[in-house]
Amino acid sequence: MEKIILGSNPNGKQIFIEPKMANRHGLIAGATGTGKTVTLQILAEQFSQMGVPVFTADVKGDLSGVSVAGKEHPKITERINKIKLENFNFTGHPCTFWDLYGENGLPIRATVSEVGPVLLSRILDLNNTQSDILHMAFKFADDEGLLLLDIKDLREIFKNMAANSKALQDDYGNISKVSVGAIQRKLITLQEAGGDNFFNEPGLDLNHIMQCDFSGNGVINILDATKLMNDKRLYSSFLLWLLSELFENLPELGDPEKPKMVFFFDEAHLLFDDAPKSLVEKIETVVRLIRSKGVGVYFVTQNPLDLPDEILGQLGNRIQHSLRAFTAKDQKAVKAAAETFRPNPNLDTEDVITNLGIGEALISTLDLKGAPQMVEKVLVCPPKGQMGPIDAAKRAEFIARSPLNSTYTKTLDRHSAFEELKKRQEEKLKKIAEEEKKQEEEEAAKPKKKPGRQRQSFGEAVTKSILRSAGSSIGRALIRGILGSLKK
Repeated sequence: MEKIILGSNPNGKQIFIEPKMANRHGLIAGATGTGKTVTLQILAEQFSQMGVPVFTADVKGDLSGVSVAGKEHPKITERINKIKLENFNFTGHPCTFWDLYGENGLPIRATVSEVGPVLLSRILDLNNTQSDILHMAFKFADDEGLLLLDIKDLREIFKNMAANSKALQDDYGNISKVSVGAIQRKLITLQEAGGDNFFNEPGLDLNHIMQCDFSGNGVINILDATKLMNDKRLYSSFLLWLLSELFENLPELGDPEKPKMVFFFDEAHLLFDDAPKSLVEKIETVVRLIRSKGVGVYFVTQNPLDLPDEILGQLGNRIQHSLRAFTAKDQKAVKAAAETFRPNPNLDTEDVITNLGIGEALISTLDLKGAPQMVEKVLVCPPKGQMGPIDAAKRAEFIARSPLNSTYTKTLDRHSAFEELKKRQEEKLKKIAEEEKKQEEEEAAKPKKKPGRQRQSFGEAVTKSILRSAGSSIGRALIRGILGSLKK
């Protein structure tokens, strides 16, 4: 099996990633403008040519060029000759473009229930009390067989829980109307920011991001994140949800000859910014265990210190572009980055990091025994696809021609919690009205009695017990995974 060539050292020795070690995860780090995106592109291209599907976010909007062939240039030709790349041909690669907002790619969606309370709490930036109440809402919906598909479903759940807080208190604990109100306001803000575009149906079928084309090349799935980056919590939580979906639903493979899929986390530091310790620990668990399911995860960030030590320790294949050392803090970061590599006696790693040119990197990969090799200074390969974005018309053409277009362009609006709770409320009011009318007729036919304490009316009893007596419409137990997402 062909190796993933990253480039060559000054002596002309090619540096590569062994396909069998590619699911041991990796890191692409470096300051802005040092070549991280191009490095990501050459990795995605070679994984694709190897028949491995790729999923990556396009934060700056310039990864779309991977879909069309690059063009010859004297500097590229010079680099090809220096690295001694054989049979190098410019070519495009099979791509599917996605966009949570459905503007620059196929809409990508998930239901509220699939995302679950853990990640939704992070998206909404809830405090501990509010997060507990959100978990109550999911538990209540699961118990009552209420489908949580979109944001209006969740808002209706909270409306009913607040109205019936006393009746629900014994089963679910205290439900603070103040906290419910705060959550409702945040849900409105999420809706107005375009949350309805993501929390909807049809949900993403994982098989659709794990495909190969007719030639056996893995499809490169590109999520347009240029607009999504305006909401960094939604961006990071979505990618984390998608990774957790792969973790929960893919079978165990052990150590395959090549990855089943490769997942790139651009702007990876956003995963951990302000994340509670409990969430970070769950992320660490997912990253540690998902490699046995054949998924390689590559984190892209400016500095290795952006990642927790427990995550950093799991990244076997490391590519470090240049770092700046203008301040004492920068110098400390450079030293720490240098210490993450296996030393090379012929290389002053700390000095080299600050003097790397664009397209150069310090690289250490794993050998076939899983041990890190000595760090090397490497001239990185040029990509075979176009460097920089394709134009809007070309992107629109790719989207229109996608075989998945008809699957995802139209939304669904099934009968779910919003409609069901409205229906139950109407039935409750109808029963109350009918019973009160019946009681009035019976009272009118009876001789008058002296006034005294009356027993609880049927209507009052229904009001207090209607939510508890509703039967489940799902008909199966709901099981949630390590990050709270719904197992399928």
